[in-house]
Amino acid sequence: MTEIRKYLEAHKQEMIDLLAELVAIPSIQGKAEEGAPFGREPARALEVMLKKCEEAGFKVDNVENYAGSADISDLPAELAVLTHLDVVPVGSGWTTDPFVLRYEADTDKLIGRGAIDDKGPAVAAFFAARAVKELGLPLKKGIRLIFGTNEENGSADLAYYRKKRELPPMVFTPDGEYPLINAEKGMLRVYFSSDFDDDEILEIQAGTVINAVPQFCTVTMDSDEDEPVEAVYEGTSAHASTPEKGENAITQFLDGYSGENMLLCGLAELFPHGEFNGKNCGLGFSDELSGDMTCVLSMLNTENGRIYGGIDIRFPLDRKKAEISSIICGALESAGFTVDSCEGVEPHCTDENSTFVQTLLKTYERVTGEKGRCIAIGGGTYVHEIEGGVAFGAEFPNEDGHMHSPDEFITAANLLKNAEIMAEAIAELCC
Repeated sequence: MTEIRKYLEAHKQEMIDLLAELVAIPSIQGKAEEGAPFGREPARALEVMLKKCEEAGFKVDNVENYAGSADISDLPAELAVLTHLDVVPVGSGWTTDPFVLRYEADTDKLIGRGAIDDKGPAVAAFFAARAVKELGLPLKKGIRLIFGTNEENGSADLAYYRKKRELPPMVFTPDGEYPLINAEKGMLRVYFSSDFDDDEILEIQAGTVINAVPQFCTVTMDSDEDEPVEAVYEGTSAHASTPEKGENAITQFLDGYSGENMLLCGLAELFPHGEFNGKNCGLGFSDELSGDMTCVLSMLNTENGRIYGGIDIRFPLDRKKAEISSIICGALESAGFTVDSCEGVEPHCTDENSTFVQTLLKTYERVTGEKGRCIAIGGGTYVHEIEGGVAFGAEFPNEDGHMHSPDEFITAANLLKNAEIMAEAIAELCC
């Protein structure tokens, strides 16, 4: 057993305790207030994490509760490990309290919102840095931990941090999967609306966040009885970058819709149930490296005589944002909707032959005994707009931690393994 592994094993319970403390903070984006740009709870999570870093002897820097950092030495930081402390809304379907970390002994699961995305990896990064510092490994380069509070809602935290502070030249985030993500599809989030007047449908409520396949779609209908009739369509939640893993409750509703509302008929035509690539919208592109694009109708809600929708799109490396925007906006407008906003980012790709990437891959191989390789994904990680940045962890191959879904988890063994891989990578890159 290596020196680093022994250290982490000795601090296993302390790691779990810190994760429990962070999970207990419902750090979903809230109303902005003074000193809390994304709400009080994300700011509180950041304060807790920075206090732990300070107690460990790190030099901390809170950038107005947008994001914070902790340097483990006085050396100029040349490597940053970037994590986030905000989480997506809970949704339904949990078998346990999402804000009380529960350990399931027979499966080794630590279950709670943020366990794998991204509070567990943040804890692992912290203890990796602590191991390097407290074991006295001879550093030649400085290491910085960066903790954000708005990754799940557009990464305005990181944009603000970068205006105020310069990032180190090497950045990785355990906000994805192993072995290493060096290529990410472009992303587009589209919000649209229209006046809505229907003799039969009183209300539609579906989708709470734009980057998840909606699990439920509730349609309230007028009836001859005294009370309206409520129909609930139930699908399966999944991350919007992998819609084939879920079942979309909105398109399930639209698939069976037999009414005459032209707006709903138009959506049913554009988004047939079981189609994931946006072909009926005029999209459906793919390329050799990043594969098929995805297009998810993820939100549909009525309010005050209007219907509002949201679409999450992930497009291949060989396409540009302007092209995809033009196609989807044109399709929506032809169906009778107004596009309220259409924003996104271009694809991201880091050279797989760089020393930084190859060092991380060799570290992964040494610790796990598995072959390291670069992969391309549809999900946008925290380094999407950082030149040269990569995602390194935290999910292992063939592992599903229920990210953005009920009963999100990380195993205790993989919490430690993440910390070990990160500590060894820090040592390899900075010692």
